[in-house]
Amino acid sequence: MASTDKPAAPPESGEAPPLPPPPPPATCRVNWFFGDVALRVLLFAATLVAVIVMVTSKQTVFGSVPGVPGGVMISGVAKFNHSPAFIYFVAALSVACLYSIVTTLASISVILKPVFSKQFLLHFAIWDVLILGVVASATGTAGSVAYIGLRGNHHVGWAKVCSTFDKYCDHLISSIAMSFLAAIVLVLLILLSIFSLYKRAGD
Repeated sequence: MASTDKPAAPPESGEAPPLPPPPPPATCRVNWFFGDVALRVLLFAATLVAVIVMVTSKQTVFGSVPGVPGGVMISGVAKFNHSPAFIYFVAALSVACLYSIVTTLASISVILKPVFSKQFLLHFAIWDVLILGVVASATGTAGSVAYIGLRGNHHVGWAKVCSTFDKYCDHLISSIAMSFLAAIVLVLLILLSIFSLYKRAGD
């Protein structure tokens, strides 16, 4: 018995074949921003603690202060705003703290709307490098002054003062350590942005 099925008619020569359906959007790219948000929250915590500890570094002592000849008993007060290096440190870390808040909110917005994720990653990488330079310079400046207070410099006759202002110096060291942590977090953020951009360029 002959088959009654008719072969499918070939498409007309002037009509283009239908396009295949577009692939589903990749959602794994957004996952990089979850790590970005976590690091920026850590950056906010480190810079905020560094600023608070530095601002509260104040100590009043009564006794023989190093550098005063004759062992004269005087009352001495040590505060962070007595040193331009520490004032710059507070200003720089305050800027970094504010920056971490703004970029955390921006990173969360990218998670909700990942359309402009590549542009945000590029801007994050550029601004993170700039803020890293600010934080690193402030950390180095404050650290050098704190080291002189801790060790002194006998070549130029600068006496160490941390033996007298011990609590004050403890605040300085803790604040500088948190600033160093903030610098490390910024390095990780830069690496994350660069790696994310590299992965997207390869897709």
